[in-house]
This record gives sequence, C-alpha cells and structure tokens, in this order.
Amino acid sequence: MKFLKASLAATMAGVSVLGLSLAAPADTQAQGQNAVPIDVWALRDVVNAVQVSPDGKHLLVHKIESKDGEYLLEIYKTDNLSEPYRRLNADPMEIIAASWVSDNFIFGTAWQQRRSKVQRPEQDTRDYLTYAYNLEENEFNTVDENLEIIDILPNDPEHVLVGEGNAVATLSGVDPIAAFRPRSYYKFNLERGTKSLIIKGNTEFPVVQAFDNEGNPRFTSTFDRGEGKQKTYYRKPGEGSWTQVNEYDLEDQSNLYRILSGIHGIQGFDPENPNIGYIIETLPGNDKAGLYEFDFNTGKIGKELFKPEDADVMGIQTHSIPGNDKLVAAVYPGAKMERHWFDEDEKAFYEALEQQIPYAHQISISSRSVDGKTMIVTNRGPHDPGSYWLVKDGQLAKLGSRNPLVNQDMLADVKYIRYTARDGLSIPAYVTVPKVGKPPFPLIVQHNGGPHVNGMVSYDEIGQFLASQGYMVLHPENRISVGWGQKHFDAGYGEHGLAMQDDKDDGVLYLIEQGLVDPDRVAFMGWSYGGYAALVAASREPQLYQCTVAVAAVADAEKQYLGRRDSSLKALDEWSKRRGTIGVNPINEVNKVNIPLLMVHGDVDRRVMYYHFKDYKKAFEYAGKQGQFVTLEKADHFSNTLMYNHQQQLYTKVADYLANDCGPGGL
Repeated sequence: MKFLKASLAATMAGVSVLGLSLAAPADTQAQGQNAVPIDVWALRDVVNAVQVSPDGKHLLVHKIESKDGEYLLEIYKTDNLSEPYRRLNADPMEIIAASWVSDNFIFGTAWQQRRSKVQRPEQDTRDYLTYAYNLEENEFNTVDENLEIIDILPNDPEHVLVGEGNAVATLSGVDPIAAFRPRSYYKFNLERGTKSLIIKGNTEFPVVQAFDNEGNPRFTSTFDRGEGKQKTYYRKPGEGSWTQVNEYDLEDQSNLYRILSGIHGIQGFDPENPNIGYIIETLPGNDKAGLYEFDFNTGKIGKELFKPEDADVMGIQTHSIPGNDKLVAAVYPGAKMERHWFDEDEKAFYEALEQQIPYAHQISISSRSVDGKTMIVTNRGPHDPGSYWLVKDGQLAKLGSRNPLVNQDMLADVKYIRYTARDGLSIPAYVTVPKVGKPPFPLIVQHNGGPHVNGMVSYDEIGQFLASQGYMVLHPENRISVGWGQKHFDAGYGEHGLAMQDDKDDGVLYLIEQGLVDPDRVAFMGWSYGGYAALVAASREPQLYQCTVAVAAVADAEKQYLGRRDSSLKALDEWSKRRGTIGVNPINEVNKVNIPLLMVHGDVDRRVMYYHFKDYKKAFEYAGKQGQFVTLEKADHFSNTLMYNHQQQLYTKVADYLANDCGPGGL
C-alpha cells in the first residue's frame, strides 16, 4: 500500500483532474449534433464511492483521476474539504472497494491482474487482497484473500463479520450454482488483520442467509440432495444448532422460484425484540412475495406487513442512522425501486431530499454519522449517472458524480410501461426515449444478463449511449424475470429462445402500433443472456430486425449447460437443461441467420467463456455467412472489470456498426 500527496480540488467537482482530450465521433444517420462523445461513455466511474465515518469527522472518497488510471482512496476531514487528509493506493494492486467500519478503520479489497487465460468457468484472472486501514496509525493490515463484509458488528468495534467473497456480487439467479457452494464466515480483527472462524459452511449447511448485529447466525436454507428438498432453518440468539422451519419439494417445478429468485428469506430483525424477524415469503395461494413478521419462538410466520399488487417485495430498508435497525420501508420494483414506508419521519426526510436534488430518482442515504447530523446522499436515475451529496449541519452540497462529463440535461427520459404478450401475459418494460428527433424512432431492443434477474432501469449506460445516438431503446422484463411474481417467472420455464423471445418481439410490435417506432429501423443488442437472445433474433422468422449485436453471448447453450451441470438436484438440473438442450441453441441455428451480425467478446470472460465466440465464429463462417467479430483483449464479463480501452473500443464499434452496417444504409 502507498500513501500519495496531491490536491483534491476538481475531482469532487469532477472534470479538470481527468485531463481528458475528448473528440466527438463523426455524425451518423441517427446521431444528432448533441450526441455525447464516445470517450465520455467509455470512462470508468470517476467517483465510485463516498462515505462519511460513523463519528462524522471524515469522508472517504474512492475515485479515479484519468481515463487510463487506477482507483485510489482519499480521506478528507469534514470540516476542511479543500485538500485531502490522506491519499492512498495499493500499487501494484488497485483498490476496488472501501467502506468505513468504525471511526478509525476502513475495510476493503484490492485486486491485480495476474493471469492471461481462463481455464474453467468462474476462474478469475486476478488475485485479491483484503485490507483494514487504520486512520489514526496511518497503516494497513492485509490478508491475501478476497473477503466480503457481512456486518460491521456495531457492539464490537474491533471486529467486522466477513465471509469468503466473490469479485462480482452474484445477482439474484445469475449463477444459481453459487447457492450450493459452501462458504465460511469469520470475525476479522481490524487492528491485527487476523480472522477467527464463526461458522464453516458444508454440504449440509453451505451458507448463512442472515446474521444479527451480534454476529449470531440466525437463518439459512439448505438442499437435501438425497430427499430432493430445500429446507429452511432458524436459530435463536445463543443457540448452537439449527431448527427446521419449512421444507419444499425440489422435484416440484413450482418451488424453483424460491431458489432462483434470491429474494425469499429473513431480511432483518426487530430491534425491540430479537425473536421477531422480517421475512419475505410467497405464501400458499399467492402469486406475489410479501413482507411478514417471523416469530423465532414459534418458528411461524406472523402478520403481513406489506404485499404489492403488481410486484414482489425484494428487500427492506432500515433506519439511516447506523446501529438503528428500525424497519422503515419495504422495497419493490416499478417505475423505479419503490418504497412502501412504515416510518413517516424517514419518509418525510427522503421527500425533502427529492425536492432539493436535481433529477431526483433513486435517492438513498449511503452513509450517516451516528449522531445523524452528517450524511452522504446518493441519487441515480435516467438523468443522473450517480451523484454524491453531503448533508452537514442542515446544509446540502454536491460532492461529485460517477460521470461528471455527461450533461444531465441531455440524458434521455425512461418510461415504465406494460404491454400484453401474444399469450396474454402482462410484460413490464422500460423505454428510453431519445432527446432529439421525433416518432417514429429507430428502435433497439436491449437486454442484458440473467435472464432470471430484475432488470429495472434506473441509469443504464448502454441504454443512454444508444439513445444519445438517436435510437429509442426497449428493455423488456420478459417472462422469467424476477420481481414480478411467480406466475411471471414460471411462464419462462423451458422457453429460452421461444416464448421469452416472443415477449421481446411483442414489445417491438406494441411500440410500432403506438406509432413510436419505424418498423423498418429495428435492431437487437444484448449482453450475456441478452447476447444469446441477440443470436436467436438473427434467425427469427418472420424477421423484425435489421441487424443484431451480441456481446459476451451464450452461443452454445448446450455446452454451457454441460460444463456446469450438477445433476444431484433434479429439478434445478431440469431447469438448467431447458436453458441448454431444450429450446433454441444459437450455434445450431447459424444456417438460418438472415440479418447482419456483430459479435463482441472478451477473451478472459469467466462467466461466458471465450469458446462461445470462437466456436460460433467458426460455424458461422463455415455456413458461408457474413458477420463482424471483435475481441476485447483482457476483458472479462462484468462491467466493473471493463477498462476505459475496452469500453471505448466497444462503443465506437457499436455506434459505427449500427449507423453504417446494420442492413442497407444502416439503422
């Protein structure tokens, strides 16, 4: 670890320290004079995190100072933001995460690229280091492994609760096998940089789903391969063994949503009564997941706290003051992540912030001092890439932005809609409307990973990039998407490339019928599962699309399935099989491709390995088809692993391809 000296000044304001020379790309058919330069879209997040210490005396700023630079850490005194108190980096590693865990300690992670090839699924090319930084002593303690913070243990300031971590958080359902990997949990001593085991995961109890603030394991679920059942368990404080709550037959397809949605289970505890928890559950006879009380004395679900009509409860929000675990809101998807408030004071405070922050959309208090007087507020939405605001002594001031070079006024609106699929299913969707031009617009259907995730669009960089080029963008929450109820999820069973693809096409037809889209100017772009869907779109009949762009695409779904297969859980295996051997497998469809294709892939992609790109390209060319294939060197699958050069190459190629090579005359 190293300690640096330099001034802050403009990073918080945002521009001059970048030292960028930005040249706008040439105008194209769809691109207006107000398009944002490619170099701006290609930036990594300039300010990645800002937090205030629990005593309110210091700010942590995780930032980058040039387009090709690495993240560093700055610490400021809250009574003097004119210059940093400390500047830190991790050379030759890079600090990728940092957060306050006490008045004096920052806990985080650093990484370093060490390998040039991915030999097996999920193999990382980076090494990781976990650190605790002592502000008073100005020194680091490190552990040569990747540990994820689970809880700050407010009653034990010398320790934090950590678990064996992943470089990229596993979003609900993206990697279902992660739920079965045993994980160990430790108390990490901040002063000494050592850890002591709390509980070790095993094949019977692989993970703990909820701890309390004392570090006690309280709730888990496990998978009995012999009986083919998922079982849930709880513990009361101080108990050393698990008590079973429920069990679910994994041979029953209707129980898959519990496993793959990632939303069910204990979310928190009543601070007035540790034997009362808050649980998200889909009760028998219900389609949507609601929030309920759970009684640890009886092991039973109690009264309903909230259940939305059109969506699942996906989480809870507790009070913004650290150590206050009072339940203040339930969270569920809609036009944004909506809140059902239980606390009128907290609700009023958020509403006041929304009145004062420009383009307020998804407001959050990311950190707050224990006395409540100092806090960092974040906002993220269609017109805000992510901004950071300091509230101190009743005053509000903007500190910085994830992308300060984007003109917020020129970003596009995002509309939340619902349309009806051909079989009558209601499909939620998000439409990004270009700032320039008028209907009917050229349209790009955009879908990213999953597919069994919630794709609620807040600020979506790719969608905004495409809109800045003049394209309307449709992001459908097709069947199997999470957060919209079990019926919506179950309707996607075995429908990869079939009804799930119809849902996307039906969204296109709906927008055409509304007069918003030119039927002769429609394209598809997707990433990961969305890349798979982009390849499926290339061979559809009748054909709605003029071209397709497949990024990090699952091109050989059967090979992907066979390379990760776990046949010990039949229902999950049958579900996975339907993603690979049943439905449409793009590599078997190359002879049917009937529109231009652009395929882009990173050569160290650990989630969708590079063989997908190479094998599909070989089959595509053997079939005599014409397409464009681009490799992003040293690029992984996930957005936080992509450097400026990767994104600059990607966005430049996509903009040029859509404008010039997407069918006759371009899109």
